[in-house]
Amino acid sequence: MVLLTVMIIALLVVLGLVCGSFVNAFVWRLHEQETLKEKKRKPSKKQLAELSILKGRSMCPNCKHELAPKDLVPLFSWLWLRGRCRYCGKPISWQYPLVEAATAVLFVISYIWWPMELTGLGVYQFVVWLGFCVMFMALTVYDLRWYLLPDKIVYPITVVGIVEVVVVALGHHSVSDLWGPLLGALIIAGLFYILFQVSAGRWIGGGDVKLALLLGLLAGSPLKALLLIFASSVIGTLISVPLALKAGKDLKLKVPFGPFLLAATVVVVLFGTPIVDWYTLNLV
Repeated sequence: MVLLTVMIIALLVVLGLVCGSFVNAFVWRLHEQETLKEKKRKPSKKQLAELSILKGRSMCPNCKHELAPKDLVPLFSWLWLRGRCRYCGKPISWQYPLVEAATAVLFVISYIWWPMELTGLGVYQFVVWLGFCVMFMALTVYDLRWYLLPDKIVYPITVVGIVEVVVVALGHHSVSDLWGPLLGALIIAGLFYILFQVSAGRWIGGGDVKLALLLGLLAGSPLKALLLIFASSVIGTLISVPLALKAGKDLKLKVPFGPFLLAATVVVVLFGTPIVDWYTLNLV
């Protein structure tokens, strides 16, 4: 059993590194496509093909030189090249190894603390969750770099979230497994929409409102939805306050809220049940 666990963790580390590499490429290509569309009304098919995540070849973001297979080994290529492009010599952002390593760590953490049995429907939910983790990393990187949660990512994974809720409810033959996530989504999305309208977008962004629907579904219940809101606020405060103090009074600090929401979702999905149980038993 121990050997099997070690093998699974090793597999998840490799899979996480590969998926993290995909995230880096996907985010860059998506942003380049959107930038190209903004500059030109009708970009050529060739230009879009070069930036396609499925058809395009991997390239250096600086010199656009096509990368060789030895340049594409997640994490290790960056270390071997000492953080510089082999062709133009320009620095390769720390983002690349950090995202790859963070995705691998997230995969392993999800496996170790997965709250359901990894049998039958639980395996299906775990695999889908890993897919969400990959897209969460993509949204986090995009929001941190460009202060935007792209609809091209948010809408498809929201549809996947709806499908998963339906599949799980049918698998468990449980109406509560359907209404719980829907109420959770209504609470978060409704609250965020009100905040967005009242503040005219100053307190919370439109992308956060769209993302809230998926996060409420993943939370799974009204109480966990409230926990997600609370956790995201705490995480945001713990990170934003030190940054604000460091920036000083004369500097404007702009911190996207999306990464805090996504981090809180991970906390709620993995640890939400024992936290809610402890709260209801001891404080209610």
